Amino acid sequence: MQHIPVLVDPMLEYLAPAKRVIDGTLGAGGHTKALLGAGVDEVLGIDCDPAALELARTTLAPYGGRVHIAHNSYVNMRDEAARLGWGSVDGILLDLGMSSMQVNTPERGFAFMHDGSLDMRFNPQSNQRTAAEIVNTYPADELADLFYKYGEERNSRRIARHIVEGRPYTTTRQLAAVIERLVPRHKRDKIHPATRVFQALRIAVNDELDAVESVLPTAIDLLRPGGKLAVVSFHSLEDRIVKQIFKHHAMDCVCPPEAPVCVCDHHASVRLVTRKPIVADADEIDRNPRSRSAKLRIVEKLS
Repeated sequence: MQHIPVLVDPMLEYLAPAKRVIDGTLGAGGHTKALLGAGVDEVLGIDCDPAALELARTTLAPYGGRVHIAHNSYVNMRDEAARLGWGSVDGILLDLGMSSMQVNTPERGFAFMHDGSLDMRFNPQSNQRTAAEIVNTYPADELADLFYKYGEERNSRRIARHIVEGRPYTTTRQLAAVIERLVPRHKRDKIHPATRVFQALRIAVNDELDAVESVLPTAIDLLRPGGKLAVVSFHSLEDRIVKQIFKHHAMDCVCPPEAPVCVCDHHASVRLVTRKPIVADADEIDRNPRSRSAKLRIVEKLS
């Protein structure tokens, strides 16, 4: 299945045209292609997934030197921008979460529709722990905490206990089958019983939430005055972090409410362009069901 970028039109409304933009989650290159087509002079595309970069190079080949591709994590975008001599940029885009390509490649282990290895690393060339290492070595209480914290799974302790009793696991279907037996799927359920556990494992493997918390202040700092940072999130944990960090950087005072006077010396560095997130309309959801859960938040750098 071809990966279709989400919320392209509202993203372009705020990020294009421009001179220099960073696409911190390049993927197969869909958003970057749209940016270049809408008048952005140059795009620095960053991704830690080598398979995605291979597709992106093919997709973006017609744009030649207007595209700069880097195999790296978006948390290191400052280093990659510096290599190009970019001290600041006009726009930054982060499209968080997985791509359709990753989901539909069984050996990556991100999903359970097809049987595959329990890997889940965005960069399979890295020395990060895999999902298999986590489920086969963590104690039950640590697994339960992980499933609850990153997957908001209400049955986390029961699931963790049975996972430990049935170890080891090597494939996605083996793990999903255990959860299916414990948490039967009802007709009213919109998601598979294993979805939350797989989300939690993926987040833990790739340190996703820590990465989001780390990159947002860096991205804001990289923007020129008037530049915009656009972030697309796909679940409440990510969106909550984006919302809170944007709100913090848009405030002139962060003192506790009970403080009689301001002593924090904090000044707003951004303006909230979107006080409520932009979501996909019915037409886009019909064309691309993945966009149903997408939320786009945007801030503008102040002088």
